[in-house]
Amino acid sequence: MAAFANLLGSSLVGQGMEKVSTADRLSGKKAVALYFSAHWCPPCRGFTPQLADWYKKDLSAKGLEVVFVSSDQDDAAFKEYFGEQPWLALPFEDREKKEALSKKFKVGGIPSLVILDENGATITKDGRAAMSGDPTGEEFPWKPTPPKELLAQAKILSKGDPKTLEEAMKGKQALALYFSAHWCPPCRGFTPQLAEWYEKHLSSKGLEVIFVSSDRDEAAFKEYFETMPWLALDFADRKLKDKLSNAFGVSGIPALIILDSELNIVTKEGRGAVSSDPEGNEMPWLPKPVKNLKAGAGDIEEIATVIVFCETSDADEQKAIEAALTPIGQKYMDKAKEAGEDPQFNVMIVTEGTGLAPRIRGMLGLPGLPPTPHEHPLEKSDGGNGWGCDGCGQSGQGKERYRCTQGCDFDFCGDCNAKSGAKVEKMAPRLALLDIPSDGAYYLGDEATAISTASVETFLADYSAGKLERKQLG
Repeated sequence: MAAFANLLGSSLVGQGMEKVSTADRLSGKKAVALYFSAHWCPPCRGFTPQLADWYKKDLSAKGLEVVFVSSDQDDAAFKEYFGEQPWLALPFEDREKKEALSKKFKVGGIPSLVILDENGATITKDGRAAMSGDPTGEEFPWKPTPPKELLAQAKILSKGDPKTLEEAMKGKQALALYFSAHWCPPCRGFTPQLAEWYEKHLSSKGLEVIFVSSDRDEAAFKEYFETMPWLALDFADRKLKDKLSNAFGVSGIPALIILDSELNIVTKEGRGAVSSDPEGNEMPWLPKPVKNLKAGAGDIEEIATVIVFCETSDADEQKAIEAALTPIGQKYMDKAKEAGEDPQFNVMIVTEGTGLAPRIRGMLGLPGLPPTPHEHPLEKSDGGNGWGCDGCGQSGQGKERYRCTQGCDFDFCGDCNAKSGAKVEKMAPRLALLDIPSDGAYYLGDEATAISTASVETFLADYSAGKLERKQLG
């Protein structure tokens, strides 16, 4: 049980506030659930009695142990709340360990239940849903079915006869699962673009697409599917649709998940990847050591991200900055792959003042910039509903809309269209570290710091050593 002692510390708190050995108490357990909770949280107070009932009736006997990781505001509240619980707890005074666990498992809200196997490896970070759906533990320890196995069960619809997944993927090098619905305005805006790219370039280059519908009924599904040139998951199999959404962490639509020919996940940010490369020259869009914000934020909310803002730099300088960042990004990608975990840091470059760039600049207190002009001409169009401005990142509701004339999923509001391309003095590239998982922390590099591999590595070393000034997102 060295893995649990390393993760949780050598001792835990048992009933009666007695200190117990982590190794001894977790030895022989088939699974351990880390329960992130607090007494001040109403949903937690509602869920804890249910979890305790399931634990005492069935789950403890099947080999589950639970460790309470408290977010209470003081030791007295912790003791009162833990007094209602029949399992173990992380010592309240070890706040550093609690913060490390929250960050490691990306706990963004409570109650949260993370289930680990007997060796401390993660089974699922959505243990609350797993247990709520199976409180007697019939499927204990709730190991998720691999996406490849889920897809093997799928009935695939085409405009002709149904297909097996094997038939659908014959001769293909990538698969895109398109989670969408007709009732969703952004979906209705993106679907025609994706269909055009698919028919012009992507299908012939080896991409297959399967529509995974979130429509409200089969009639809406059929009507929407008629507008699509690809395949679809049988609408009747709602249980499989839900399992696929959970397996890929789909929480909003439209979402495009890219898998390789062996059905391994390539990226969950397929919409940004395809929008940036609609001709499929970089298919299957393997993750790059240095991400570009214009292709999407990715998992910036879950992983500490090194960011270099260089919107006013010319193309040559931007390429040089990307080259300097590449070995750093590659190092953390390689370490993550070897460990089977998420990277310690992501690395990102910001080359255009559109999309999320203005918002993130504002969050970090950096000077604002006019939006970067789009690569194609824009023309005024009907405003419509459900669109957002790619300049300021705000909702377009009630605003003038200027849309790309070449079919890109790109819009400016009237203000951003007027400001776009305005001359601005060149600014030195600026280095930052956005660490949202650490309660919204961020750190800024010195304005005079030239961007190089060495300077960024020094910046990260200073961060790890606690030498940088922590700032807080508002």
